[in-house]
Amino acid sequence: MNFFQEFITDICSIGNEFKDRIMNIPNRGDIVMANLPTALTGFLVVIAMLALIAVVIYVFSKVTYALTKKKETVRETGENSSAGINVPSGTPLAEGNSAGKLDLMDVDEPTAAVIMAIVSDQSGIPLNRLNFKSIKKVEDK
Repeated sequence: MNFFQEFITDICSIGNEFKDRIMNIPNRGDIVMANLPTALTGFLVVIAMLALIAVVIYVFSKVTYALTKKKETVRETGENSSAGINVPSGTPLAEGNSAGKLDLMDVDEPTAAVIMAIVSDQSGIPLNRLNFKSIKKVEDK
């Protein structure tokens, strides 16, 4: 019986100790008000950093887009410079202009014209924008 009395006495003393600790906790409102400036400063720093990251990403995307657009323009200009005329790809040249000279090797002109028309139709590029260097007949073996 002595064991149970000691056990209950210990439980009661632990309970009283917790009660004393809980009663000595300072007012929660005071703690919140004391730490509010620090919390708000931390929150504003996080929001400011997120905004800065968003601005950096926006600037990088614009720079990347501008560089890509410039490369595409240079590529289109480079393709058209061989013809000596800077016109966007897919736009027919003025009447009577062509993109270069053509050497026919063992091919007659009507056959070459059909080949060029098929290539123009399949690629979607106007015929006078295509730059054929030569058309050569390949013998079957």
